[in-house]
Amino acid sequence: MRYHNITKDDMLNGDGLRVVLWVAGCSHCCKECHNPITWDPDGGIPFDEAAKQEIFEQLDKDYISGITFSGGDPLYPGNRMDVRSFMAEIKEKYPDKTIWLYTGDSWETIYNDPMMELVDVVVDGEFHVEEKDPKLLWKGSKNQRVIDVQETLRQPKPWEPVLHCADYEA
Repeated sequence: MRYHNITKDDMLNGDGLRVVLWVAGCSHCCKECHNPITWDPDGGIPFDEAAKQEIFEQLDKDYISGITFSGGDPLYPGNRMDVRSFMAEIKEKYPDKTIWLYTGDSWETIYNDPMMELVDVVVDGEFHVEEKDPKLLWKGSKNQRVIDVQETLRQPKPWEPVLHCADYEA
């Protein structure tokens, strides 16, 4: 896995103060994407032990709510195994921290991925510039959904996602 940046004390990519890992690689290539530099899976730098420790140092802080995986797309085929492995390590080491995941994939295509057992909230769907709305919280366009993954997985029909309680216009 490769990444472009680790953002600290972020308030824009999930609830509370978070650390954000911006991974490299995306096949969605949404028109007017806010981060097209992350599309190239060979871009950025290798995710190594130093990067992992930098994230752990942030997650050690009581006031950090958790981690957000963004990019690029953490579910880009070249990222999936490394992202899942890192999520599992985070869940084991920091069981009270939340994991958010941004992906251009739809919930209906990812809900049965074993990785979802580790994710608390997923923001799904490609960014659609024609549905862009700067008043939306945690998402860029109206088609995207902020899904409470664990609550949704407890439902009898996981293809009907439960929206995160704070999924509203700011």
